[in-house]
Amino acid sequence: MTSIRRRSFAVTALALACGALPLAAAAQAAWPSKSITLVVPFSAGGPTDVVARVLGAAMTKTLGQPIVIENKTGAGGTIAAAYTARATPDGYTFLIHHNGMATAPALYRKLAYKPLNDFEYVTQVVDVPMTLVGRKDLPAKDFKELQAYLKAQGNKVNLAHAGLGAVSHLCGMLLRQATGVEMTTVPFQGTAPAMNALVAGQVDLLCDQTTSTTPFIKAGSIKLYGVTTPTRIKALPEAPTLDEQGLKGFQVVVWHGIYAPKGTPKEAIDRFGAAVRTALQDPAVATRLAELGAQPASEDKLSPEGLRQWLAQETQRYDPVIKAAAQFAD
Repeated sequence: MTSIRRRSFAVTALALACGALPLAAAAQAAWPSKSITLVVPFSAGGPTDVVARVLGAAMTKTLGQPIVIENKTGAGGTIAAAYTARATPDGYTFLIHHNGMATAPALYRKLAYKPLNDFEYVTQVVDVPMTLVGRKDLPAKDFKELQAYLKAQGNKVNLAHAGLGAVSHLCGMLLRQATGVEMTTVPFQGTAPAMNALVAGQVDLLCDQTTSTTPFIKAGSIKLYGVTTPTRIKALPEAPTLDEQGLKGFQVVVWHGIYAPKGTPKEAIDRFGAAVRTALQDPAVATRLAELGAQPASEDKLSPEGLRQWLAQETQRYDPVIKAAAQFAD
């Protein structure tokens, strides 16, 4: 090879190498280049699923790729969480989960993941009040009458929940502890089937999120006995709190956070989190969530670090609560 040809070859190689750098950078900046899976630990139609689908539709417009909802149910959300923890950390798998991320360590002796170690934190999403509701033909007209009814009927009363580890399960445990009545619990595979059973009059009571119960309450299909927040809520302004009706200190609020497999690229986490926050500011999304009683999380919880700190705080909070209610757990 002549010196001229060698110089020409070297120049060409250098040009190709330099040209490859912007191409590689462009490839990295192309996220997302395909659909993104948002794993939901509970059944379709349930409260977490509703939040995920409302957000997902708006986020699709922001990110330019479909947000595919994948329902992986069972074991109080631990199956979905374990699945996400094991997923390839490429920025195309995320998990939306509620308080169950904080309660799982106390509820389950063996977990296939560690909530505080095996995930990247993205953002908190919304806070959702809970409601105590009953079948339409339950004799008690208000919570005072319900308390008397519970004491008279005892374990003849059927209390539904959406499965071990679901927030409705936790709320039910706390209700039984607070009232001192050991009702018969009836587990279902998700909120939707539990609600269907309540509407059909097959069970007596259910404690679940406003995102699921509000439409049925407003339709008159079920009876509302109170909300679980310290103050009344905008979605159901006439509904008294359980606290003001004598169940002092009774408070259960559901919060939802978004997580990714450990090692997920920071760019994907940041952009996905930003898309969530943009969706929460969308007037149509805000209106829909407000109708269901859900409120966007406070600003300090919308960062990855804010979610991490909140999860750690809630894990410490729920551990003694669950242990104290263990005699009612099933």
